[in-house]
Amino acid sequence: MTTTTSPPLAIAAKGLRKAYGDRTVLDGIDLAVPAGTVFSLLGPNGAGKTTAVKILSTLIGADGGDLHVAGHDLAADPQAVRAAIGVTGQFSAVDGLITGEENMLLMADLHHLSRREGRRTAAELLERFDLVEAAKRPAAGYSGGMKRRLDIAMTLVGAPRIIFLDEPTTGLDPRSRHTMWGIIRELVSGGVTVFLTTQYLEEADELADRIAVLSDGRIAAEGSADELKRLIPGGHVRLRFADPAAYRSAVFALPEAVSDDEALSLQIPSDGSQRELRALLDRLDSAGIEADELSVHTPDLDDVFFALTGGAGGPRVTDQPKEAVR
Repeated sequence: MTTTTSPPLAIAAKGLRKAYGDRTVLDGIDLAVPAGTVFSLLGPNGAGKTTAVKILSTLIGADGGDLHVAGHDLAADPQAVRAAIGVTGQFSAVDGLITGEENMLLMADLHHLSRREGRRTAAELLERFDLVEAAKRPAAGYSGGMKRRLDIAMTLVGAPRIIFLDEPTTGLDPRSRHTMWGIIRELVSGGVTVFLTTQYLEEADELADRIAVLSDGRIAAEGSADELKRLIPGGHVRLRFADPAAYRSAVFALPEAVSDDEALSLQIPSDGSQRELRALLDRLDSAGIEADELSVHTPDLDDVFFALTGGAGGPRVTDQPKEAVR
């Protein structure tokens, strides 16, 4: 008999609570983040995402809950937690008055690295994040993407095994955002755990192994992106026809479809799975019908977010089409 063991948890929170006066921000939430994964916390603006990051990274205290980070009890041993984590917020911690290299060396000093070790670590990270050419220039002249890369490089000076990224790509252009995604994937492939909050639903979809949606102080849903998408109804297949006769035959063969006589198109409820698509194509083949275009729509994280939170104050969404031609 074989037994499987779950991966160790980098972050474990049970009953996490935080209130400011009579306003409850976190109402007893549970979080479980396996080591070496990306966990994304989504929620409307003001939902408590940053508050959760601040608590788990020891910046503010919780009102209640059993909290462990990197295997250490957050309340009993916050110093051990700080030694194991790094934090990068949406607002850069880079000092613009000094050079990129000096920012790195200052961080090395804060981590009590020797002068030799500090210079070696700074040089390696500047090269890793493609900042060597800019290293001698004041950071104030860096682009937004460069500052964010320098910010993460500074975070890595202490070799943290857990990194909290609080909206790390806010304000970046699409190219810089994709560069950051590559950096995050590289970190995780090296065994680092990333706790990510983001305003970009596409970002969570691209990066996160698991996603939790925070609404009204509670976790409304949690799972992989695909699991969350399956919670929301509305998936369908759309067939389009150039030949009116073929369209009429399809209307007769697929009575459950919603028809559009003007566009010569049919919309058939479907979860988009291979099994359902195969069954649909088999029905068309048996009736001798061939569609000119087939497209699949499945609920995306936009749909999930708005369904679970009502959409008020929500994250930014991208202009990606919800239908993909297959």
